[in-house]
Amino acid sequence: MCGIVGYIGKRDVAPLLLEGLQRLEYRGYDSAGIALHASGKTGGLKAAKAKGRVRELESRLPKRFNGTTGIAHTRWATHGAPNDVNAHPHLDAEEKVAVVHNGIIDNAADLRTRLTAEGFVFVSDTDTEVLAHLIGRSQAGTLEEKVREALRHIEGTYGIAVLHADFPDRIVVARNGSPVVLGIGEKEMFVSSDVAALVSHTRQVVTLDDGEMATLKADEYRTYTTEGSATSAQPTTVEWEAESYDMGGHDTYMHKEIHEQADAVDRALRGRIDDRFSTVHLGGLNLDARDARAVRRVKILGCGTSYHAGQIGAQMIEELARIPSDAEPASEFRYRNPVVDPDTLYIAVSQSGETYDVLAAVQELKRKGARVLGLVNVVGSAIARETDGGIYVHAGPEVCVVSTKCFTNMVVSFGLLALHLGRIRDLSVADGKRIIEGLRKLPAQISEILANEEQIEKLAAEYADAKSMMFIGRVRGYPVAREASLKLKEVSYIHAEAYPASELKHGPLALIEPAMPTVAIVPDDDLLEKNRAALEEIKARSGRILAVAHREQEKADHTIVVPKNEDELDPILMGIPLQLLAYYTAKAMGRDIDKPRNLAKSVTVE
Repeated sequence: MCGIVGYIGKRDVAPLLLEGLQRLEYRGYDSAGIALHASGKTGGLKAAKAKGRVRELESRLPKRFNGTTGIAHTRWATHGAPNDVNAHPHLDAEEKVAVVHNGIIDNAADLRTRLTAEGFVFVSDTDTEVLAHLIGRSQAGTLEEKVREALRHIEGTYGIAVLHADFPDRIVVARNGSPVVLGIGEKEMFVSSDVAALVSHTRQVVTLDDGEMATLKADEYRTYTTEGSATSAQPTTVEWEAESYDMGGHDTYMHKEIHEQADAVDRALRGRIDDRFSTVHLGGLNLDARDARAVRRVKILGCGTSYHAGQIGAQMIEELARIPSDAEPASEFRYRNPVVDPDTLYIAVSQSGETYDVLAAVQELKRKGARVLGLVNVVGSAIARETDGGIYVHAGPEVCVVSTKCFTNMVVSFGLLALHLGRIRDLSVADGKRIIEGLRKLPAQISEILANEEQIEKLAAEYADAKSMMFIGRVRGYPVAREASLKLKEVSYIHAEAYPASELKHGPLALIEPAMPTVAIVPDDDLLEKNRAALEEIKARSGRILAVAHREQEKADHTIVVPKNEDELDPILMGIPLQLLAYYTAKAMGRDIDKPRNLAKSVTVE
């Protein structure tokens, strides 16, 4: 969940690394640091570290902090509290080795005990310092051999970049479970944990696989396994431009990304609709009609927002393809020794394509012979590479820690998959046309909702004083309520709970009072009257109600009216005003919207 960036070439490295860290701050922002090979007669390694944001590090860099090779890190704490000492890079006892590390070393405590017994003194509480000492004590001849020898002792996950004072012409990097991307320039090389730090300098990248290492020099790179065997990783071109990572005139990335959703959905649909057969083309599935008809069950795995998208997706697949489907948190699935059925199609969902819990579930499923598809946003990500096929959601870069446009595009992608599976099975041509027409309406309807932003901002001001809020929905509306509840918690820190509307009378009604507002998802479908009955129950207990509905709701104190689509696609639209509600509530409370406390974007650790 942390950010790594490194550079070797001819340019002054510190400004480049600071720029890269600022691009990666959404991956972690409790401390930051830089190590570089110092220019001048004295040479050697120099390091600067600071608790807090990258701007704190920038203000504390020494005046003479120059070099043309360096590595840097922005941290989301796992081992040790956020402070200057625990910030990366970590150095060995002689200050000849500097290491930045993403991931978790599972056997760090045992290694620390052994190294302490050998006389090594630890100055930080981190697991990463173990690696610095292991590399520093190695008697191997080259830096590559020193790193390989150290990694043989490591159990756990890592993406690392290493400098050594005796090898000023190179950076050595390695990957196991945490992303490492090389950027190929003209007589200069970059490394990062995310292409966001690279695209302003190069769009030619090489993504390392697990168990792979690389040596970067100014004019070349080579890749090889942790055992030393050469590999032939080839550069690919990143499709996103540097401007995709800018705010584009918005106050925050969250606001920008909410407003990008109409275009993002259009991108997800482009080139995929087949009007002739009232279906869609999903060429990356690697699932032919015979295989699709053999599927007896669908299991969707994701975490957080991706899990909620999976819940909506499971309902779509059941409704349109009539295949029993459900969603489960990947973090739970991988630990409960699940029964893996050969007739079940598993779908792994992740914005980054690197979410560790999802990736670990994929690896366990593959080990047991399951067919697994990926639904991800990042081309070439670990989940995309390890699954049998899948769907890219084409949301574009998402920088804000809380996901908005990617959630929407995930659900749209599930709609495409459900239509595809349905038309292979028993969904009629007429229903296929109906869903296609509904999908095509989505971008314009999203724009219509966003045009109502001012009303939602005023409503947010009325509800920002709440200490706790309840979100309810029934069937299709329940996952929308769950995602809206999560958004409010993540970005405003208001306590919020989500329940099925049908469960109110089974306990949650005890919480209803004037100080506890309820946000109700009330689509105009065959459950409308049931949902209105739930509003009656809340009003009878003096509860305040904000409804999201297709028409004004008499029992609600306020109603956000959204345009009607097909019943199966309505959840896509009903979540969007609630993203704005969370945003403006957080803004009214003065929260740091793009970087909520205790959270980071890409969860690549357990």
